Amino acid sequence: MLSARSVVSKARLASVASRRWASDVATFTAKQEYKGHKIDDLPSGTAEFTKEEAWKYFKDMSVIRRMETTAGELYRSKYIRGFCHLYSGQEAVCVGMMAGMKPEDSFITAYRCHGWAYCHGYSVKQILAELFGNSAGASQGLGGSMHFYGDKFYGGNGIVGAQVPVGAGVALAHQYANDNGVCFTMYGDGAANQGQVFEAYNMAKLWNLPCVFVCENNKYGMGTSASRAAASVDYYTRGDYVPGIWVDGMDIVAVREATKWASEYASKNGPLVMEVETYRYHGHSMSDPDTTYRTRDDIKKVRTTFDPILLFRNHMVEAGFATEDELKAAEKEIRASVKAEADEALAAPPTSQDLLTKFIHIEETNNVRGCDLYTVYNQK
Repeated sequence: MLSARSVVSKARLASVASRRWASDVATFTAKQEYKGHKIDDLPSGTAEFTKEEAWKYFKDMSVIRRMETTAGELYRSKYIRGFCHLYSGQEAVCVGMMAGMKPEDSFITAYRCHGWAYCHGYSVKQILAELFGNSAGASQGLGGSMHFYGDKFYGGNGIVGAQVPVGAGVALAHQYANDNGVCFTMYGDGAANQGQVFEAYNMAKLWNLPCVFVCENNKYGMGTSASRAAASVDYYTRGDYVPGIWVDGMDIVAVREATKWASEYASKNGPLVMEVETYRYHGHSMSDPDTTYRTRDDIKKVRTTFDPILLFRNHMVEAGFATEDELKAAEKEIRASVKAEADEALAAPPTSQDLLTKFIHIEETNNVRGCDLYTVYNQK
């Protein structure tokens, strides 16, 4: 028979457990409803988030934002050359989608891929060093800003829209292997007007491939707005006979739940077009002055009203997952960490010249005009 003290103790433990559960799990609601094309069964607009998950997503988005800010500064200081497309403003897309994918799923994206590389597991040091073109880079400096790869991560691709038919091919491989995997094939609003995108839609529907075609609509292409370049900016309807869904890409709650739903849908039913409407804070690339087709006030309005990190911070505070002071302290720590990794990446030695012609042929020794070591050394 339990003593009065034991009964009180058990009741107290139950109360503590109840409070802990309430503070460790919360239901978040998406800010905007999904829109569907040729489909009625849309994802739920609410989802449970654990405190651990919320902190991870907040930190991942914050690291990517700080990393891209640092990359922009280092580009202007001429430590980074060539092409460089920053992901600032779009962090909820890569973080939310990676959180929603199944382990069997794969993905392929375009040249704005730094955030995707980080979510895939590359460190800030590896990403920035790859932009610097040195030996500490994810590909030892051989790929640069536009060409990150990894297991089930098929790039980072530099040619506008060219990754879309490749993504359909990866989906065909999933179907052939019968591994329950889906290929998430990302492209931008500019690439959405490419003919090869529609060819890929056709083949995917014809063969019922497990492919989710994801248009990251950040509203602007190179030097112009989407509305000036496309007769229809309802990109989720562009598949015609392929069902589509519109998702608020500034809300990680909506993105994660839509991705989970899309993965299951494509596994069972075949292709789907998913438009995630987002916003980029910088120019199309570092060579885009970004002043002729939108105003600074436009960007400021989005930053203060729809910023994905700010929106998610509010969710966390409302749920009791964090205080403003804790979030500010975390951001300060992230700034210091990114700076330290950037310094380490800058200090890394250059890529060995022995790699200039490696991976071109099976044989280790070959002569590539203008690239072989004899020519390089004699040009100095």
